[in-house]
Amino acid sequence: MFITGPRRTTRPLPPSPPWLPLIGHVHLVGALPHVSLRRLAERYGSDGGLMTLRLGVVPTLVASSTRAAQAVLRAHDRCFASRPSSVCGDVLSYGRLGIALAPYGEGWRQAKKLAITHLLNASKVQSYCAAREEEVALVITKIRGAAATGTAVDMSELLSKFTSDMVCRAVAGRSFRVEGRDRVFRELIDESNALLAGFNLDNLYPGLATAAGGVLVRSARTKAERVWERWDRMIDKQIDEHATVLHEDQDCDFIHMLLSLQEEYGLTRDAIKAIVVNMFAAGTDTAYLVLEFAMAELILHQEAMATLQYEVRSSITKGQNTIFEDNLVGMTYLKAVVKETLRLHPPSPLLLPRVSLEDCDIKSFHVPAGTSVLVNVWAIGRDPKEWDAAEEFMPERFIQNGEVKGIDFRGKDFQLLPFGSGRRMCPGINFAVASIELMLANLIYHFDWKLPKGVDKIDMTEVFLLTVSRKEKLRLVPM
Repeated sequence: MFITGPRRTTRPLPPSPPWLPLIGHVHLVGALPHVSLRRLAERYGSDGGLMTLRLGVVPTLVASSTRAAQAVLRAHDRCFASRPSSVCGDVLSYGRLGIALAPYGEGWRQAKKLAITHLLNASKVQSYCAAREEEVALVITKIRGAAATGTAVDMSELLSKFTSDMVCRAVAGRSFRVEGRDRVFRELIDESNALLAGFNLDNLYPGLATAAGGVLVRSARTKAERVWERWDRMIDKQIDEHATVLHEDQDCDFIHMLLSLQEEYGLTRDAIKAIVVNMFAAGTDTAYLVLEFAMAELILHQEAMATLQYEVRSSITKGQNTIFEDNLVGMTYLKAVVKETLRLHPPSPLLLPRVSLEDCDIKSFHVPAGTSVLVNVWAIGRDPKEWDAAEEFMPERFIQNGEVKGIDFRGKDFQLLPFGSGRRMCPGINFAVASIELMLANLIYHFDWKLPKGVDKIDMTEVFLLTVSRKEKLRLVPM
């Protein structure tokens, strides 16, 4: 896909704060970019929520309102459907293969189609129901042991392992904890996120990758290559193990499926590995972070906790000792809690950057080809123009006449975009939500929860990487 050259226009760029030579607006972006960008948009942005920044030498369009997001993700979706290149991203994605970081084009379309058709559509997600219930049961058993002794549980670690085990079972057909690979798996995800996150030299000054032999970004490339080599060895081993039994059961997991379709789709081994890495990395943190933030908010809002406990505990038949997925259908408050958590705490507060493929006009403004695009879904979810008591945790805002209604998070309502919208919307939404709802319902059904002795509050301070997490681990005592 080629980026067109500039065209003559009389329309101005979206408004911009004052900037400094060489660094542009980088000094205005703090440790929590989603917070800094909202503050800048409130002061300098247009009425429509658009703002132009210069991050290093990279022109960047920031969309911080419902109207702006709709313009970028719907009205001009095709124009903004590609991803910018970066040294670390290119290395970790096998030269921009796969789904998440691939440029817009036929290769990306094919990879996305394979993932949706054979792993992430509603019917495939439903087929993993038994696996989800088994993994939830394992977590509940571990918590029961802590409850018996009054011991605090590291919920951050427990929930992270649960979501990674679920992804591994769907993608590779087994949990990595059996072979002790779960620790390495978690390290690779964390290291990859750190390399891809934030505004590093490579992202701010793309020309440095080639200038003077790329000396200034060589360190970042070297780190990325080391992480990539570890990913590559792990995925290679998985593929080799699957290939030896390919003809026994070609549809038991995603890797088997990719290998069975390799010849039909003309997939190279690197293309398969890039898709698999995407599924592992993208599918793990989203669900775990939402679960952790949901539990933290419920501890902070005991009325909401009591309401949810009453709903969950009164929704199943007498004598049933666990919550199954069939029981979730009528749990309106549970679904409202998940929606409210996604509104206040989207796992990726800034959607992965896009880049404009051609010049385009958005309302009265001009956006040149090659402009990087950031959509601040965190700011949109907390916009007081769209939400009453926008900073408050109020799940009941989504309940009307006893049903979950109103604004949805599946990409059609631009007030709530935790998974994005349009062509580059996260395809794993069904997979993530199924795991979140089942685990949260069981946590609330089986246990009462309190803070550890000597702890009187939960610190909600955030840390920004590729996703946003709480700075402190969530430790709770089950009862």
